[in-house]
Amino acid sequence: MNREQMNIVVVGHVDHGKSTVIGRLLVETDSLPEGKLEQVRANCARNAKPFEYAFLLDALQNEQSQGITIDTARCFFKSKRRDYIIIDAPGHIEFLKNMVTGAARAEAALLVIDAHEGVQENSRRHGYMLSMLGIRQVVVCVNKMDLVGYSQDTYESIVAEYSRFLERIGIVPMAFLPLSAFFGDNLVTRSPNLPWYDGPALLERVDQFSKEKSAAEKALRFPVQDVYKFTEFGDERRIIAGRVEAGTVRIGDPVVFLPSMKEATVASIEEFNRETRGSVEAGTSIGFTLQPEIYVRPGELMVRPSSGSRGAADGADSGSEPIVGTTFRVNLFWMGRQPMIRDKKYKLKLGTVEVPVWLRKVTSVLDASDLASVANKEQVDLYDVGDCVLETFKPIAYDRIMDVAVTGRFVIVDNYEIAGGGIIVEPVAEERSLVEEHIRTRDRAWERTGITPTMRSGRYDQRSTLVVLVGSSDSSIVPIARSLEEKLFAKGRFVYYLGLSNALLGLHADVDIGRERDEFIRRLGEIAHLFTDAGTILITTVPDVDEYELQTIAALNRPGEMLVVNVGGAADRRESVGNGQTDLRLPAGVEPDEAVERITATLTRTNVLIEYNL
Repeated sequence: MNREQMNIVVVGHVDHGKSTVIGRLLVETDSLPEGKLEQVRANCARNAKPFEYAFLLDALQNEQSQGITIDTARCFFKSKRRDYIIIDAPGHIEFLKNMVTGAARAEAALLVIDAHEGVQENSRRHGYMLSMLGIRQVVVCVNKMDLVGYSQDTYESIVAEYSRFLERIGIVPMAFLPLSAFFGDNLVTRSPNLPWYDGPALLERVDQFSKEKSAAEKALRFPVQDVYKFTEFGDERRIIAGRVEAGTVRIGDPVVFLPSMKEATVASIEEFNRETRGSVEAGTSIGFTLQPEIYVRPGELMVRPSSGSRGAADGADSGSEPIVGTTFRVNLFWMGRQPMIRDKKYKLKLGTVEVPVWLRKVTSVLDASDLASVANKEQVDLYDVGDCVLETFKPIAYDRIMDVAVTGRFVIVDNYEIAGGGIIVEPVAEERSLVEEHIRTRDRAWERTGITPTMRSGRYDQRSTLVVLVGSSDSSIVPIARSLEEKLFAKGRFVYYLGLSNALLGLHADVDIGRERDEFIRRLGEIAHLFTDAGTILITTVPDVDEYELQTIAALNRPGEMLVVNVGGAADRRESVGNGQTDLRLPAGVEPDEAVERITATLTRTNVLIEYNL
């Protein structure tokens, strides 16, 4: 019979005894490997070092030499009720990043406070981070009661002080509990040294934690990590790979990918060197094939269709639908050496999506140590907690933290270092996006002469237009674009083909366009605006473009016009590249001459090419 399992994180200020609490629990519940306790005691004796239960956990050599936990340690113990995975998170202020990592998957927490030292700065910070991570089951352990003579007054003073703090951040602890981990007081059984305490011991309190609904019973969340295409031996599979973070997936289930809104049905479940399965649950790294074989990108979120549709699997929780958008309110804890400032580009990582993000607004900033509010602050400094508004370059799919935690938590990367983390509270409707604000600023500063677009049109017998050829690959669209430029130039048109190399767009030659695609799209839009403002018909190619990218290019190109030619797009609008923005659809494999003829006809029909008939 499979026993219930639960993740618990232990946090607290440095030297307040977190590792000792865990080490003593391992001893008292006979959860240590045979001979481990004796081995550690003997090692301490050889080195003339006092024995510490914390040494049972410290896996890193430099941790034992310094006496502090640097990385998160995981260990296991069993009670009569269930199995536990205990995460010992760092308490030192320099290692708060590791603490956030350790607490991210916990269902409950033990927060340890030294009775002799009392509530410390990190005691408050850790409490706030537990709140931010959505952990609501908390037991506060007032440890080292032996150092204060097991004083009830000292204990109650700490309870009163920390209760007031937790109330302000929305945490109601299940209990406060006095103990002395080193001597085993109140860990597994009630201690005679604390006769004034009439509650249960720590192990009984831990068993009172409520187990969350299993991840498999929750709403489906499958972040797409990668897409694999096979071609050898007639294998035409396109496998969507990733990890099922929540829910269950069965062959035949209808699914929808966000933010693209493309729909399909799960055709098969793919694993390497393993028998085919009919379904998989949360926690499984897996691949799927789809029917039809739609094009999706890494970072998209596969979910079930909206509630009420045929998508909910038997017994599965349809749950709240993910939100798709660019702007959202967050609670953010900043750990970067440099402050988080407005108008600087950072990277947001949520699930498998990595997208540029900007700080749009600082609603309020708190000092996490005492929750003192700092007024009129325009940045988030080291160890600050910010109530902020963030905006991503393009829409992403996410959840509010209270709906689905796994897709409601994120980290912020600044210059390749994790600098912050937080939770998404709610979406925000912004009046203007970053792109729109940029365009307004750009247009206000633009210096123009008296030459108008109408004058340029009359000179060149054409309306300036950006012609974008889109398709699944460069090989299918570049020959058409080059041929179109040659044919229009031969007819005396003011035309230019923009072959998209990194150097041409001002990017470094070895820049990975896939990882810097946002900057690639932005620069393309700005360059297009220059060409069309000069009266040119500009021709360019953008393979594997999505609707939002086309919208961004079109916005940056305004007031110039844009015409989209989709080469090889499917008839189904949901699968087509560019969706509703396609002006002309050409079949896959079309010859360049035929394509140029049809594009030219479209340019003539829409009066981009002005023909005068007498």
